[in-house]
Amino acid sequence: MNGIASQLPARPMEKPPQVTATTPATKRSFWSRYSTLINFWLDVALLILFLVQAWIFAVLRLVFPRGAGPEWKLWNITALEWSETLCNVFCVFAFAILLHVMFHWSWICGVISTRFLRRKPGQDDGTLTLLGVCLIVGLLHLFMGGILLAMVGLVGPK
Repeated sequence: MNGIASQLPARPMEKPPQVTATTPATKRSFWSRYSTLINFWLDVALLILFLVQAWIFAVLRLVFPRGAGPEWKLWNITALEWSETLCNVFCVFAFAILLHVMFHWSWICGVISTRFLRRKPGQDDGTLTLLGVCLIVGLLHLFMGGILLAMVGLVGPK
């Protein structure tokens, strides 16, 4: 048997099968199959939400007079109700932005690591995770510090 095996031509190492668009859907995860479509529709939703916010802001700033009370209405909606709608649309927009950042998080950490920290691409020893956590904690502290400053600086009627 050893004689036959030694007479066979040597074959190069076979590569593992690559996941392509023609790979059966059962072998790929939901995210890997639909990530481009999910990102596309999320970006479309972000654009629509941004335009709705811009339009409501323009209506509040340009259409309603300054200090408009409940007697001023556009399509039977007061300026206060328009501003509450703007706040609600902004909350949905902020959630969509968080989803967008979450879907691109590994890319963001990779860019920070290679461009700013001058590390080699693909080199991950847990530093990207630590970097990401520090970035989130820093941004939350910055945001909450701004709210705290606003609360301290608030002056009411005398």
